[in-house]
Amino acid sequence: MTFYTAAQRDIQEQFETQPLADALEAAIVVNQLDDMHTGFIESRDFFFLSTVNGRGEPTVSYKGGGVGTVQVLDPSTLAFPAYDGNGMFLSMGNIADTAKIGMLFIDFETPNRVRVQATASFHDDDELLPHFPGAIGIVRASIDQVFVNCARYIHQHERKATSPYVPDENGEQPYPSWKRIDMILPFLPEDDQSKVAEAGGEISAEQYGEALAKGES
Repeated sequence: MTFYTAAQRDIQEQFETQPLADALEAAIVVNQLDDMHTGFIESRDFFFLSTVNGRGEPTVSYKGGGVGTVQVLDPSTLAFPAYDGNGMFLSMGNIADTAKIGMLFIDFETPNRVRVQATASFHDDDELLPHFPGAIGIVRASIDQVFVNCARYIHQHERKATSPYVPDENGEQPYPSWKRIDMILPFLPEDDQSKVAEAGGEISAEQYGEALAKGES
């Protein structure tokens, strides 16, 4: 399979970058992880996941966890957990639909980044589940291409703290306040509804918005 599409080739030709694009492909694009890729990926506690549905509509999600939230199983395979979200399952549904994903790993402090394009599958009974307390399933990604990417336009940011919502070693996490919003309550699964009172009871959308603006959601 060729790396560049016909449309990408057309634009390369328009801007006279095809020789450069070919040189970069030869220099950095590979189909297996090397030691540098592995070390960088396993040092990250978040990544951006892009998926596309059967209608060709893409979405991008931020996926956070502990350091090593993505495991390198072998030079051709990555695995990462799927945690409780908002019930929309856009990423997991898209994986089931087309299986094609993109993963962007960034170090905002150095800065640096690695990009992965892969074919993925979602498993709710995966043997790796015990390694990710609180996960509802595991995504296994078979690497199609991996490559480092120029960090020139990455803004440098300082990391402050891990999200308190990352499940602990027992899979426990604070109950998310958005599930306490009064207009959301009637649509929650039964297990969730029973937890609202324990978490402090229902709140209004305005109260949630105020907390969100303060970074307290």
